[in-house]
Amino acid sequence: MSARQPDRTAFFVSDSTGITAETLGNALLANFPGVTFSRRTLPFIDSVPAAQAVVREIESAGASGTEPIVFSTVKGHELGATIRAARATHIDLLSGHLTELEGALGTTASEQLGQFHTVGDTERYFARMRAVEYAIEHDDGQSFRALDQADVVIVAPSRCGKTPTTMYLALQYGLLVANYPLTDDDYPTEGLPRELERYRARCFGLTTTPLRLSQVRHERRANSTYASLAQCTLELRRAEDLYRRAHIPFVNSSTKSVEEMSAVIMQSLRLRP
Repeated sequence: MSARQPDRTAFFVSDSTGITAETLGNALLANFPGVTFSRRTLPFIDSVPAAQAVVREIESAGASGTEPIVFSTVKGHELGATIRAARATHIDLLSGHLTELEGALGTTASEQLGQFHTVGDTERYFARMRAVEYAIEHDDGQSFRALDQADVVIVAPSRCGKTPTTMYLALQYGLLVANYPLTDDDYPTEGLPRELERYRARCFGLTTTPLRLSQVRHERRANSTYASLAQCTLELRRAEDLYRRAHIPFVNSSTKSVEEMSAVIMQSLRLRP
């Protein structure tokens, strides 16, 4: 049986990296789960010839199917006008908001390209890289060095989503995040493992369903005790009991994306990026 062909082609066009166009565009597309999209990102469109090449690519995609959708974060008037000449549904992710801001601030927005990637953005970049380095050093309980600097310590049994959530918080928000795997050696106990007890207020727990955990573990170590439904049920019950005794907030990762879990963690611990 052949795979279903995408219903529409979605272009993310930017005069810079395309990250903003991708993020906002995909957030809008997520509201239409019944439609499949072929996605193409076209970054650094900073000249008229480049914009004209974009038009040709958009119209080529539209020639063999339905009209493409174009999400744009191109600021320059001439560049934007060139791209809008393409036969497509155009969604300018900046124009309306910039007009509102111009009215509120009483001044005209600059058309200089790459304004977002300035010194302030460079500072955020280095903060995030430091956060990533911290996350790598403190992944899976490898190190307790400088744990007092952590914004969050994620606690969970193996394969509950600790590492992806840790890396997302580091990359997206520049938060210093450590994570710790709960193992048989951490039980029985009335409280947190000794290394974490003093950082209780920064701890957040993850759990999942036994069936989901068993499925994930089977991909890593098939037909093992580690992946058995009985072992997964036991570990999750122990972990949730520990969270409740230690008064640690926790969330079930089985039905939430990394983005959703990160938002819950930040709100629960009142963190600001």
